[in-house]
Amino acid sequence: MLDALQCVRYEKRDRVAYITLDRPQVLNAMNLRMHAELADVWDDFEADADIWVGVLTGAGERSFSVGQDLKELVHRVDEGTATSTFGSRDKPGWPRLTERFSMFKPLIARVNGYALGGGFELALACDIVIAAEHAEFALTEAKLGLIAGAGGVFRLTRQAPFRAAMGHLLTGRRMTAARAYELGLVNEVVPADELDACVSGWLDDLLSCAPLSLRAAKEAAAVSATMPLERAFATRYAWEERRMHSRDALEGPRAFVEKRPPKWTGT
Repeated sequence: MLDALQCVRYEKRDRVAYITLDRPQVLNAMNLRMHAELADVWDDFEADADIWVGVLTGAGERSFSVGQDLKELVHRVDEGTATSTFGSRDKPGWPRLTERFSMFKPLIARVNGYALGGGFELALACDIVIAAEHAEFALTEAKLGLIAGAGGVFRLTRQAPFRAAMGHLLTGRRMTAARAYELGLVNEVVPADELDACVSGWLDDLLSCAPLSLRAAKEAAAVSATMPLERAFATRYAWEERRMHSRDALEGPRAFVEKRPPKWTGT
């Protein structure tokens, strides 16, 4: 299936997977085929031990993704197959990125334009978000009689101040990249021509860290997010168990003492 991708570009280089939503003619709107292709991509991304980090972006300079392909949705409405609510179970591409709660490899969203509806939900599901200055974010579903059912309702209220999040959820208002940064939804905002260099800088920092440490930290942060602190400390985390007993857990301190760069293996 990965050899026959039409709506997604998937490349691997130097421990990094680059996933590009590739329908620029419709601002990278997500149709059912794209979702199906993305499921295969995420399966491969998770399974490939040689890949430690991912970058998700949209083709072209105008859009990360404007969300659901509404022309396809109208066709499905006419067929009587479009009713939906939260989540994507039993639909093409399940579990989608927004519901892959056990995927603990770090993922950067490179937002190069519009991130609307489901596109914004994809960005919210990533760990680090880097945005071009012209990027815009919004959950526009209420204006269409829909709901941000791919996690937008849940994630926005967790990642931004509640009152600000509700203002955007209930109106569909757009926010600039600068405003998203103010709300803590974006890690860095840069001019469009500096976007790739900025992403590369973050990748360098991530790849300088032990891959199992990154996964252990991501898992512990995500799993414990709603736990009382005492319970968070007492919980056992699968990736932390692997990190704790790994070669890399010895390599890091040894490399520091020997005053040399560590040689991570992910084992």
